[in-house]
Amino acid sequence: MKNFVLCMLLLAVTASAVSQTFPTDDPVIKRIWTEAMDSTQLPVLAHQLLDVIGPRLTGTPQLQKAGSWLSGKYQSWGIEAAAEQYGTWRGWERGISHIDLLQPRVRSLEGTMLAFSPGTKKGGVTARVALLPDAPDSLAFQRWLPSVKGKFVMLSVPQPTGRPDKNWEEFGTKESFDSLKALRDRIRVNWEHRVKMSGCKVDTLAVVLENAGAAGVITSLWSQGWGTFRVFDTKVTGIPAVALSLEDYNLIYRLAEQGDNPLLRIETDARFLDPQPVSNTIAKIRGGAKAGEYVILSAHLDSWDGSSGATDNGTGTLVMMEAMRILRKVYPAPQRTILAGHWASEEQGLNGSRAFVKDHPEIVDHVQALFNQDNGTGRVQNMSAVGLLDAGEHIARWLSRTPWEVVKGITAGFPGTPAGGGTDHASFDAAGAPGFGLGSLNWDYFSYTWHTNRDTYDKLVFDDLKNNVVLIACLAYLASEDPQFITRERRVMPVNKETGTPGEWPSVKDAERHGGVQNTRAVQ
Repeated sequence: MKNFVLCMLLLAVTASAVSQTFPTDDPVIKRIWTEAMDSTQLPVLAHQLLDVIGPRLTGTPQLQKAGSWLSGKYQSWGIEAAAEQYGTWRGWERGISHIDLLQPRVRSLEGTMLAFSPGTKKGGVTARVALLPDAPDSLAFQRWLPSVKGKFVMLSVPQPTGRPDKNWEEFGTKESFDSLKALRDRIRVNWEHRVKMSGCKVDTLAVVLENAGAAGVITSLWSQGWGTFRVFDTKVTGIPAVALSLEDYNLIYRLAEQGDNPLLRIETDARFLDPQPVSNTIAKIRGGAKAGEYVILSAHLDSWDGSSGATDNGTGTLVMMEAMRILRKVYPAPQRTILAGHWASEEQGLNGSRAFVKDHPEIVDHVQALFNQDNGTGRVQNMSAVGLLDAGEHIARWLSRTPWEVVKGITAGFPGTPAGGGTDHASFDAAGAPGFGLGSLNWDYFSYTWHTNRDTYDKLVFDDLKNNVVLIACLAYLASEDPQFITRERRVMPVNKETGTPGEWPSVKDAERHGGVQNTRAVQ
């Protein structure tokens, strides 16, 4: 493995032998480029974070381990870093998952337990399979419910194909693709009707089945990519809850639907822990003449745990780390204080960044710029002035001084619109600070890596990551040196056509994405 990582490092370095166009003779910009391209640490850092530590689900020891690793790495570079605890989260630790088809034939299935699923006893649970009934009403569903006792119940929409849409668009006829989409819609509508007639909400149905004596629940939230499935958390506390790949979920569903009476064995190893501390990791390069003003590099450290969280958001974490390492080396005495915020619990509602905003108004009120990255491994291709009237001229000036090879594909929106609640810069935007989200090229992010079992080291594109390191380090340097402070004057939002009233800018409450926030000062 060590030799493999060294080869990746060599590839990342040798691939940098591209020409560059410096718009100025600024020696700091040139040194940022040289250090990022010729002495990158990204492959080694990625190995340590993604391969060794792995997934970083909030409430697990792995997230705490990742925070400790971050602090130690920063300190080894001569950068101040420390954890800032802001609350706790329910504790859980994943072990192994084995899911096997035993009858009518033997096959090991591709899948894993959902986050916060309980473990099974040694040897696992062996049971037959039940499908949700097409009940005419909730009374009929209640009459059916006792039949699930001792069985695994399948809780996701079956799919008529495991081929991604791109495959159908490339090879299928328009007529066959249209027919497929119509069939898929009919299956979805029928499934939604089944859930509705149960009288249960989707997120409580598993608990109802658990209370009825089900042996476990089986899901498959397909990401529409080959062999890829999403892994979230579960509400059940006493029975195993697992996710299967679309291919294997449909296999079991067809066997059950056609009366072949499949027999499965599920063995999961997991343990619930006491509430675990959750902390942001904050790194700092102290400023000089304007030390009371801040430039913040922002990315969330936590992930879901169906895989190692490489592009969500290992890439953002690694890019911010590498940018800080380079800034410490080539720009050790910034005008403004440069912070790196590695937030916890973004996936549960932006909790870490929201807590920081609430706990540090003295910083938030004096943020010159925050740069957040959270959507995969691709080159940054867009950013916005988030509706701040004066921010556009600053961004344009900073981008104009950054190497052309880095910025040539970027679209910038001036003045743009306020950020939604999708990721951590929204927490700062809601408090009035200039939080800029850096949107990246897709690289099939939503169909293959976002919250899936395929979000692993091998999906990283190091050339694109190095590009982003140069961009962010240059933006941080230029924002720190800018003699002017970005004002907070915002554009007037358009009138709401339905109500006739002016639109509103997002509040901190709007920054919450998933809900279910608990034990955090950010919402107290």
